Amino acid sequence: MLETPEAVLDALRENDDRPYGLHRTVTAEELAEAAEAFEDAGLLVTALLELMAAYEFTGEHRKSPVVFARLLKLHESTPDAFSEWAEHQIHWRFKWVTTSLLQVPDMPLTTVHGWIDRMRERYEDAGHGLQPVAAMRYHVARHTGDGVPGAYDLWATRTRTDLSDCEACETRHHALHQADAGDDTGALDTLRPVLDGAVGCSDEPQMSQAHALLPLLRLGRTDEARSHHLTGYRKIRGRTGMQEELGLHLEFCALSRNTARGVEILAENRPLFEATGAPLARLGFLTGTEVLLARLVEEGHARTPVGGPPGRNRTAGELLAEVREEADRLAAAFDTRNGTTAVGDARRLRVARRPLLDEPLPLGLRTVLTGPAAVPAPAAAPAREMPEDFAALVREARRMAAVGHPGDTPLWDRIAEAAAADGYRHDDTLGPEQRLRAELAEQRAHTLHAEDRDRAARTAMEETAELYEAARMPWHALVARARALSWAVVTTGAADDEDGPGDGRAAAGPPDSPELRAALDALLREAERLLEQRTAAHDATGDDPGPLPATGPAPGSATAEKYLTVLHCRVFAAYHALLASAPEIPAPVRERFEASRATLHTEAGRLGVAHQRGAARVFAGDVAARLGEHAVAEPELRAALEEIDGSGRPWRGTRVRALLAQVLLALGKPGEAASLLHRALAEAVRYEDALFPMAPTYLLLGHAGTHTGDLAGAVRHFSEAATRFDRAGEPDDAADARLQLADLLVRTGRQADAVAVLESVVGDESAAGLDRRLLAQARLTLGRGLRELGEHLPAAEEFLRLADTVASWEDAGATLTLVAAEAATALALAGRWEAARAAYARAFAAHAEAPDPPMLLETACEFARLTMAARGAEGTEEALRHLADADTLRTAVPEDDEDFVHWFAAGSVHYRRARVLAEAERFAEALPEAEQAVAAFDSGGADGEERRAEAVRIAALVEGRGLGRTQAAVTRLTEAAARCERARLHEAAQILTAVRDDLAAGDTLRRPVQPTNNVGPTDR
Repeated sequence: MLETPEAVLDALRENDDRPYGLHRTVTAEELAEAAEAFEDAGLLVTALLELMAAYEFTGEHRKSPVVFARLLKLHESTPDAFSEWAEHQIHWRFKWVTTSLLQVPDMPLTTVHGWIDRMRERYEDAGHGLQPVAAMRYHVARHTGDGVPGAYDLWATRTRTDLSDCEACETRHHALHQADAGDDTGALDTLRPVLDGAVGCSDEPQMSQAHALLPLLRLGRTDEARSHHLTGYRKIRGRTGMQEELGLHLEFCALSRNTARGVEILAENRPLFEATGAPLARLGFLTGTEVLLARLVEEGHARTPVGGPPGRNRTAGELLAEVREEADRLAAAFDTRNGTTAVGDARRLRVARRPLLDEPLPLGLRTVLTGPAAVPAPAAAPAREMPEDFAALVREARRMAAVGHPGDTPLWDRIAEAAAADGYRHDDTLGPEQRLRAELAEQRAHTLHAEDRDRAARTAMEETAELYEAARMPWHALVARARALSWAVVTTGAADDEDGPGDGRAAAGPPDSPELRAALDALLREAERLLEQRTAAHDATGDDPGPLPATGPAPGSATAEKYLTVLHCRVFAAYHALLASAPEIPAPVRERFEASRATLHTEAGRLGVAHQRGAARVFAGDVAARLGEHAVAEPELRAALEEIDGSGRPWRGTRVRALLAQVLLALGKPGEAASLLHRALAEAVRYEDALFPMAPTYLLLGHAGTHTGDLAGAVRHFSEAATRFDRAGEPDDAADARLQLADLLVRTGRQADAVAVLESVVGDESAAGLDRRLLAQARLTLGRGLRELGEHLPAAEEFLRLADTVASWEDAGATLTLVAAEAATALALAGRWEAARAAYARAFAAHAEAPDPPMLLETACEFARLTMAARGAEGTEEALRHLADADTLRTAVPEDDEDFVHWFAAGSVHYRRARVLAEAERFAEALPEAEQAVAAFDSGGADGEERRAEAVRIAALVEGRGLGRTQAAVTRLTEAAARCERARLHEAAQILTAVRDDLAAGDTLRRPVQPTNNVGPTDR
């Protein structure tokens, strides 16, 4: 196929469109060999330049100088074969040779300096400035550590030339010099134009983003570090020419305590272990890998499988040993070549670094491995120490359990472990062994219920009651039976917390059954009988005969609390019965709930147990909130908090604060809500409440942040929520949190961050287990995000994958129409026209089954625009056919359809047809279309004014430029500009006035009225 020079040239052009990688490099080698077969030195020069670029950008630095040497010989022997562009490239690529030679440790420094001297001679002979030569000398000095200050001054003080590195790359080198000197703040200030996108190139900002990660972490600017990791890594993923930068991202994962993320990056980049063409960059990659693996081993994951060199599986410990050995050898080779210790010193400095954060930085990404969770700093002082003596441990756990302190959980866990060990012998000073077994069974039941394993939880609580009976502890047995009965109404839900009703999920069977109520009433009567006996005993003896120490406000409070707990269980059951029948709650169900709640409130007041009075109010506030009566819920919950805070048991208010915060969010008070949520999280940590719903609370904090304007905080909180849902084994909730995070990132202009987050949701086979609609929404949002980033082909692939999925749904409906239309547009934008037309036809076929006129109309107009952009006047008839499709869609919608904006649709189609005809120089046909667009937008009133102005602009240009009626066009623009001024559309008026002045002056400059060239029907 490469039998002529023209064929080779065409193949070179085609290869130039490919991304840098193995395919492009191999093709470039084949084309260079093919070019040698012809007596065409110019073709060979072009092929060799392409080959050198392929080597340079894929990290083949051993090969690049060899190709350049061939080019220099050609330049000396046949200078006429070099075009002006090729001549420029010869001088430009001298810099590539220097940096390539530095990459190879067996290349003597004398050779490197010799090439720089040769570069200087060439530049002087050609009359070029020597700033690029000074830059190369500085790079050598920085690499060897010899003479850095002087070399930097010689470079930095010289004026840039047209052969200097691009502004973005030079900016990066200036910043790295500052970072080397310990000035992280100055380095980041220098990098700001690159990181903000003000300047860039094919390698930027992704290279600067990688180098900025460590300074950002050291300065505590974690939000920026997170963003640059997410967006920067996406751009270098899998690129062998970015080994050093990948190493920096791996190091970031270790230092930000995100080793799980680092393991996934290793797995995604296994081929980089085989890339040996750039030893210095490879050393950077290996060192970053070592930092990550060493941290992983320290965390106890030495036997965890990790992605290493292809060919066999390795554990983290095994790969660490391999990487460390090779990296040490490479560093020593460079230091031997350089005669200094600079490379080894830099490596040792990196390897010695420790994590810079106390807790993992939430990235918002789903990872397979999960490390320790990030938590807010506790409000209290030093952590409580557990007693070492077993009997003391049990007594402390009982004391804490008696007052409902959630910190008893880790104590019971340790007790359970000791009691299950071989050789355990019960200490009789702790009472009957059945009592301890009952306490452990009770703890296990609460844990199971918190994990939504309700059937097992109820069984464990019934076992608890039997063990307490055997231990002759009737009060405890009674409470356990009441709890088991109240749990019987819940299929899934939170634990039976005496301070609140839990999460109120759906009830099992008939929760308001007479049998259940009768059983609970019987238990309550028994509790009342026992309370009377204890009260009589106290009156007779003056003390409390109960087995637990009294911690309440009055003698006998332990007994009173047991009685109130039984009452609480009855309210809990009535609460679930009420929620199960919502929103149409039968009067008897509501009355039973209110009566039982009122009884709890009254009895708790009579017996002086404040936290149970608060619990009764929490039930009322919770029900009001769930029924949308937030103004009722707020005072109830505030009063509940006052009761609980006054009870001396502040840990019982943690969940109530979170619930009140949710109500305040609904009432438009996000600032106070955020404060309550922060306090709830801090108290959950302070009081070691392992069952507190951390993930949902962080999710609420994210919402609060979006409403208070604390967007950076909202990103952190959504990220933390997603990570915690992952850790809790709730993938759908985690994915939903990431969708909300992505939405926030898009709304704040961080589209690339959002795409990185969404890719982690849909990125592997585990995504198949997600709720199908949740996954579909993630794919749709990801596809749109990729399209916004200009990554049209990946966007199209997401849309097509989603379309195939949706097509299998029984209720695919308009969703398939939407997705097929999105796929068609993305494919057209990617230049894949055959596939785009097929997707376009599929969208219209889906529309026939499930109409979506606005979406299809927009697609048809966009196809018309893209067809003209791709084919010019040759695409006119095809573009007009698309607009005919749009007309068919538009006229088929009844005039009284309130969901379809007829004026907007008509104006959009006429406007686009006018543009198509004008580009085809069919001006006489274009003008009436533009005027119809003006009339249609005019009928839209104030909503159509800006679009009307744009249609007037097109009409005037067609009339003035195309038809030669300048004065009529000027008059048209004058009137339209005045109208815009009256409508306070000052920018539009200025643009119309400028176009009028251009026409009057005979200027051909065209200025758009709107920033977009496409008026789409979805802009309603």
